[in-house]
Amino acid sequence: MRKIAVISFALVAILASSCRSETGKKSASSVSNKNSSGTSEIIFREYQHDFGKVAEGEKVSYTFTFDNKGTANLILSSATTTCGCTVPKYDTKPIPPGASGNLEVVFDTSGRNGMQTKTITVKSNARTSVVLLKIIAEIGSTNK
Repeated sequence: MRKIAVISFALVAILASSCRSETGKKSASSVSNKNSSGTSEIIFREYQHDFGKVAEGEKVSYTFTFDNKGTANLILSSATTTCGCTVPKYDTKPIPPGASGNLEVVFDTSGRNGMQTKTITVKSNARTSVVLLKIIAEIGSTNK
């Protein structure tokens, strides 16, 4: 009799836990359905910036501006670079349809020389979920 009670308890526990995971799945899918009522579209005004000639050791920055040309809020999820010398800062708040946002890139030229090209990978919930931006600089030593 005791074995039956233990087995019955185990089955009830398994069923209860499976119900909880199914509930979680339903709520997650309903959230994604709410987001699918429109599509965001990220359009940068420029996809590349050339700093020109820069002295080694300078920190230079450029702000890329983008527009949400879609019908849903645009949310940037990440902006990563090919090198620790380049740091992106971006808007974390949702960008409504028709509005603009900014992504600032700071490039530290310390220890660099010659032509440099750095790529910034921007990920978002837009129709084109990954966009590549580039910065270019020709770095020379300072003559002091």
